[in-house]
Order: sequence, then structure tokens, then C-alpha cells
Amino acid sequence: MTKLKIKTGDTVRVMAGDHKGEEGKVIKVLRDKNRAIVEGVNMISKHTKPSAENPQGGIVKKEASLHLSNLMLVENGETTRVGFRMEGDKKVRFSKKSKEVL
Repeated sequence: MTKLKIKTGDTVRVMAGDHKGEEGKVIKVLRDKNRAIVEGVNMISKHTKPSAENPQGGIVKKEASLHLSNLMLVENGETTRVGFRMEGDKKVRFSKKSKEVL
């Protein structure tokens, strides 16, 4: 399995597609599909049947996943690529722009 450069909790910017330029926090990363769900980005309308937790049913707005290749990490308001390096015996993520550990 490949090491992903984006983690849950990171702030990312969408670089391609219908939502280009939008920013948000990563809620969930779907490792098997190489996709991520970003807060407030790529909203879809899901039609739900009435159920125990939602007795009314109706249309619910929720986030759909985006492919990781369309996302870029935001650090101090600027986008940056992510790299990995060894610091002692620990592997750490770092910003390619500022060389700082993330």
C-alpha cells in the first residue's frame, strides 16, 4: 500500500475540477480508493428514506469524496508539496516549500 501524503485533519485546496480553488479540512481519507472527503467541498444532495434517526426523510446535503490527485496541502495560506524524510529513526512528512516538518 502506498504512503498517502494527505491525512485526516489537514487543510487542503482543490487544484482541479468543478471545485477548483476551494479550501477545507479533510474529514476522512478513503485509502483503498485514493480519495478524501473535504469539509464543505463537493456537496451533493442525497435523497433519504424515513428511518429511525431521520423520521422525516427528505433531501440531505453532504460531502462527496474527491480524488487525492486533485488536492494539495495548504501551509500558512500557501499550497505546498509533501515529502518524506528520516529524522533519526523516525520517518516524517515535510513541506517541500518551507522544508518544515508537518
